[in-house]
Amino acid sequence: MNFPYFLAKRITLEGNRTFSKLIVRVTIGALALAIMAIILAVAILNGFKGEITEKQRGFFGDIIILKNERNESYVNSPISLSEKEISRIKENPNVVDVYPYATKAGIMNVKGEVEGVLLKGIDKDYDQNFLSKTILEGDTINFSSEDADNQLLISSLMANRLNLKVGESFIMYFIQDVVKKRKFTVKGIFTTNSEELDKIYVIGSLPLIRRLNNLEEQQAGGYEVRVKDFNQLFKTTDELNNNLGIELYATNVVMQMQDIFNWLNMLDMNDNIIFVLMVIVAVINMISALLISILERSPMIGMLKALGMRNGNIRKVFLFNSLYLIGYGLLLGNLIAIVLYFFQTQTHFFKLDPSIYYVSFVPMEISWAVVLWLNLSLIVIALITLFIPSMLISRISPIKTIQFK
Repeated sequence: MNFPYFLAKRITLEGNRTFSKLIVRVTIGALALAIMAIILAVAILNGFKGEITEKQRGFFGDIIILKNERNESYVNSPISLSEKEISRIKENPNVVDVYPYATKAGIMNVKGEVEGVLLKGIDKDYDQNFLSKTILEGDTINFSSEDADNQLLISSLMANRLNLKVGESFIMYFIQDVVKKRKFTVKGIFTTNSEELDKIYVIGSLPLIRRLNNLEEQQAGGYEVRVKDFNQLFKTTDELNNNLGIELYATNVVMQMQDIFNWLNMLDMNDNIIFVLMVIVAVINMISALLISILERSPMIGMLKALGMRNGNIRKVFLFNSLYLIGYGLLLGNLIAIVLYFFQTQTHFFKLDPSIYYVSFVPMEISWAVVLWLNLSLIVIALITLFIPSMLISRISPIKTIQFK
């Protein structure tokens, strides 16, 4: 029989506590609060980073292939990839698909109001899955219909500013050598909750831009490449650059949106700070509970020493007792955190201002492996820290404690 474990179980579950009862409850509460705060902080940060990253990836693609020239304008110079070149790109194991696109600046004229926009043209093969998730009213562009070139997706920000609704029409002017105008119908209204995107971009037809710019059928302003593993983004970008001709180059969404992704990377520091602070709070409470428990059980410690029990085994009794309190607190904290996690992911009850945070609710995302790692880390840190104050047991004199009793 493991006597230290047996004794720890008896004094933990059946022993009568006096003044340490409140301290034990505070310790369990502190542990529960610590692990709950850590899990929720990690879940919110991961969810937030995932949502923002998904918006940028969905709208611009993961990797963008452009013409290799110094061009600071929104409108890119035309390029053309042959079927053979596209097939070679798709041979990369991390590449999912390749889509052509083009952009063209225009001026919307709606009931006397004008608005400068950037028309992003896509074709029938373009994956509109991301766009469909952002649609508030209407639908994505239907390329099988005869009027596909006249369909347009606009943001809710633009729709509210120009008082436009789904199904309404307006004129857009394109400034070039000869000013051209086209009539468009609002097919759908979307929102990315990113003001930088919503106030500039409208989504339309790539074949229309080709006709406006006198491009050939295979020409485009650029190509979006979607990847399987976003963690391999830079490696895949370098591999594509090595296989492209000198007139082309590949960049990626992280390089294009450096400000946003640098900001997201800086948020990792918040998780580290919360983890350190919560661990400190938990450890301080555990040390306090352990010391008070040792003082409260001084007569028992003296009796065990008088009976020949070694300091190491007595120390194990109190460490087992501390482990029980740690487990109880972590169980309670994990339960609360998981309930809040599923509640928020299912209901989106806690809201955010999308104009500031780019999302309209508090996003959460976490894996069970991360939850397990956080719990184990807290247990190991707590037990290592508690080993030092448990050395106090060796200073307790059996004669004095028995006399005191």
